[in-house]
This record gives sequence, C-alpha cells and structure tokens, in this order.
Amino acid sequence: MGLETNCTLERDRRKIAGKAMLESDHLVFRGKSQRVTFPLSELLRVDVQGNTLVLEYATGPVLLHFSEGMATTWMARIRNPRSLLDKLGVKEAMLVVVLGVSDGDFLQQLERRVGRYATEPTPGADVIVWSAESVSELQRLESLRETLVPNGAIWVVHRKGKDARLRDVEVFAAARRVGLVDNKVASFSATHTAERLVIPRRAR
Repeated sequence: MGLETNCTLERDRRKIAGKAMLESDHLVFRGKSQRVTFPLSELLRVDVQGNTLVLEYATGPVLLHFSEGMATTWMARIRNPRSLLDKLGVKEAMLVVVLGVSDGDFLQQLERRVGRYATEPTPGADVIVWSAESVSELQRLESLRETLVPNGAIWVVHRKGKDARLRDVEVFAAARRVGLVDNKVASFSATHTAERLVIPRRAR
C-alpha cells in the first residue's frame, strides 16, 4: 500500500471514524460498517486546510481529518504518485526475475530501470515478480524462496475483483507454509493486485 492511517471522514455533514488507505489510482476509507472508494482519476482538486485533506469531486467535497502533519504528506503523494517500480522496490542494478507477467507497460518500465531482467528462476534474485492464478501454482513458492537473496522479495501478481481466481488469504497461507511472510500489498494494474512475500528477519 502507499499510505495508511486512522482518520475521520467527513462528507455531507456526517463524520465517520475509520482508516484511510491510499493506492496508486484510488483512496479507500473503511469505517466500522462501510467501505468507500474514491477514484483519483475523478478528483478535481486536492488541498490541505490545517490537518484536513480536502478532496474536491463533482458531487461535492470529501474531508479527511488527520493527526497533525499527515494531511500535507497525503496531498504530496496524491499530486506526485510513486511509479509501479517504486512501489515494488525495484532499483537500478538489482537482479529482477519476471515469471509469467506480460504487462507491456510494466516490462518497458522495468527494462528502462534495470536493463536486462531474467525470465527464469535465477539464484541471487533481489526481486521476483510472478504471475499466479490458482492455489496449485503456489506450490512453486518453496523453490522460488531458495533463489532469493536474504532480504529479497517475491511479488505474487494475480487478478483482483470479481475476476479473481486466487484470494490474498490463499497467497498468505501458502507463504507461511514455506517460511515466508507477507508485508505489503500493491495495486499492480487496473486488473491485477500484488502481494509481497519475504523471508522473516529471524531466518535471514
């Protein structure tokens, strides 16, 4: 995820306490009994008033009341979103392995940043970006874990929403069985999500 924090949502003169989560293309607010998504593509303006983030939409303003200093951070992230590679933690000179991912935009960005990347499991991998669409495919996690550097990461990319064939809880359970832990989720594209799996610090 990009940013996540507790806050209060105010809309139509109603206030609800909950948690806000910022993704690359939308903001999600989860209250006690509701979940609301605000697309960033429909945002007319974003501003800060004190500790309040003001999101202006055609249907009216949405106010998010944060603790001190947070509103400015959120506004900056919305105005200057991180790239997909930044979210995945891909840096120059890293050994990146791509398995089954055919997203053209992602592959072009990756090539520009790291140059050549591997398309087969390779020992010493810093980052593995792997497309999986079924529980049975997750059996491969154990062998992929063996190719990672101790502080490396495996990103499991799969469909999201109503077209999902694999649930995040299934990914997390499979990870635990082979000694991996999940510690981040990222929106990979409009149709796919990705979960990051890493070797626990105590086992590195």
